[in-house]
Amino acid sequence: MIYKFKEYKKSPVLRGHLNMGGENPYGEKFEVTSLCFERGGKPYIPVMGEYHFSRDKCENWYDELCKMKAGGVDIVATYVFWIYHEENEGDFDFTGDRDIRRFVLEAQRAGLDVFIRIGPWCHGECRNGGFPDWLVEKPFKKRDNNDEYMAKVRIWYEKIFNEVKGLFYKDGGRIIGVQFENELVNNPGHLLALKKLALEIGYAAPVYTVTGWNSLYGAKIPVDEVVPVFAAYAEAPWAGHREKLAPSPHYAFDTMRNDSAVGLDIIKPTDNDGWVLPYERYPFATCELGAGIHPTHHRRGMVTDMDAYAMSLVKLGCGNNLIGYYMYHGGVNKIGKKSTFNESKETGYPNDYPILNYDYNTALSAYGEAGGQHGMLNMLHMFVQSFGERLATMESVGAEHFVKETDFDSLRYCMRTDGKSGFIFVNHYQRLYPVKDVFDVVFDTGEVIFPSVDVVGDVSFILPFNLEMGDVVLEYATAQPLCNVGDTYFFAQIPDVEREFKFKDCTGVFRGANFVYAGKRIVTLSYEDAKYLRVLDSKVYVGDNCNLYLKDGKLCCIEKGDYSYREWAGEDFESYMVDVDYDEAEVYFSSCEEPFLPPYGEQLNFGGERKREWKKIYASSPCGFFEVGYKYDVAQLYVNGELVADNFYCSKPWRVPARLVFMKEAYLVMSEMKDDFYKEF
Repeated sequence: MIYKFKEYKKSPVLRGHLNMGGENPYGEKFEVTSLCFERGGKPYIPVMGEYHFSRDKCENWYDELCKMKAGGVDIVATYVFWIYHEENEGDFDFTGDRDIRRFVLEAQRAGLDVFIRIGPWCHGECRNGGFPDWLVEKPFKKRDNNDEYMAKVRIWYEKIFNEVKGLFYKDGGRIIGVQFENELVNNPGHLLALKKLALEIGYAAPVYTVTGWNSLYGAKIPVDEVVPVFAAYAEAPWAGHREKLAPSPHYAFDTMRNDSAVGLDIIKPTDNDGWVLPYERYPFATCELGAGIHPTHHRRGMVTDMDAYAMSLVKLGCGNNLIGYYMYHGGVNKIGKKSTFNESKETGYPNDYPILNYDYNTALSAYGEAGGQHGMLNMLHMFVQSFGERLATMESVGAEHFVKETDFDSLRYCMRTDGKSGFIFVNHYQRLYPVKDVFDVVFDTGEVIFPSVDVVGDVSFILPFNLEMGDVVLEYATAQPLCNVGDTYFFAQIPDVEREFKFKDCTGVFRGANFVYAGKRIVTLSYEDAKYLRVLDSKVYVGDNCNLYLKDGKLCCIEKGDYSYREWAGEDFESYMVDVDYDEAEVYFSSCEEPFLPPYGEQLNFGGERKREWKKIYASSPCGFFEVGYKYDVAQLYVNGELVADNFYCSKPWRVPARLVFMKEAYLVMSEMKDDFYKEF
């Protein structure tokens, strides 16, 4: 069956209309058009990943940022939670794990740009949305332009600025963006006042953003002063019920940017006064693609690598020109001097979250382990880094017949094109719902007709057409482009699809995994190997079921112990083995009576009093992780009487660093599991 597309109509591109942009001391310009971002005069599609510096140890930052860089992340985004830095009024702390300046410098060292999300209100599942208790208790209205509140905000903004002064893009530094507030959907005057205040203090970044979602009409924002950024989540822990979600629209090629479901625990509906966000004035940018999800006590959904990958691919096909993930790297909450810093019903929120655990079950865990999302998403990231200059200017064109997320029988596809060349995006996946295999698929872009392929199983992929490779044009390929280094182009074999490469002005087709045509080498990897493909400092590696990264110019592996990899040598890969001096911990659990009254025992009785089971823990070394494979409702780990980790059971073993318990008095307490939460196991 032939699958066609709607007619391509080029949209006008607006320039110079946004009060944004900048230039660094080296003459490089950063500009924002209505279609895309441009750097150094070239369109590009940056990849942004969220990692909260204050939710990790400062000694870990550089290593973890290097892992993010290896995963194809260009920009690290981070909240600056007010409560973490001024828990007591007037007593500021920007030291140690709260040192935002050090974090920005470590990001620069790792080769990453930085986006600071300075609030004042952040959310991020933080207590009071990040507001200190003392501020909440003040009698004036918050998130408003009244003099009392804005005076406090001025002090807060000034304190942050003093820490990051000299690190902005205009200074030759790496801070390229600032986000004001979060999920403030109906007060453009306040958002503008926050921007004016920041500029007055000295903030100067090429890009300023606010979150843009709210019901059908989009958040009310100060037009042309900020870029609205959007979200998409596969699961909804903020939902008030404990039922399976309806099919998510984020797996259908719908170009509507706004996710009206995000933040329903915070956002209230606004009056229909005629406001419609002028999307056509801004590039499609995301800040919160859910690479994972954080469980609430009543909802324990899990986001798989395919959940995250298919959703990001769909948004890219729909025109996303800033790929932003929340979270890309998990973390661990601090406990304050007066309270815990987690969101909870105690502070008026509808959800209870773990006290410490902010792992988010995402690409990189709270303790730096790689989830499946890390490698899967990197296939998209390498693609935009190699081909983004072309892709950024291409517009999304829908299938001839739009396929909704509730249609499990029809093929879902779209393309991005400039009218002559482009990329076809196919998503044959719907989270939690099976989709029907589709056979004998022939894509007709209007310029190129592809050979027949079968689309079967859970797959999402990209196909190029009329792709310029220097003086050679690849008419089509039935393999997914990954990246190119020099004159070598790497592709991934799509499961159950026969690879075929057809070049312009060439009568035959190529089906080999490694061949040369007109000076261009084509290398096709298996889908599994593609997950571990990395381009690091212009060299190409494939980890053997392991995730590689560079740290201070040295090749490292996220997984501990011995590892092997292959390095591209110009015509083929050469294999290497690395021996690592590593003593994996052996960890033992023994049942015991309750050794003490747990300081945070109320968390163990969420939803009513529950039985408790205690285990004493012994580790033979500080190396590696141990797994808590029991079933429970809430688990807490106490070391020398102090809570050091906790978890809500989420269908998979809880992995904990052995170093937390090595040579210490360690106890695990678990509360009884009941059938009072949503689960996917």
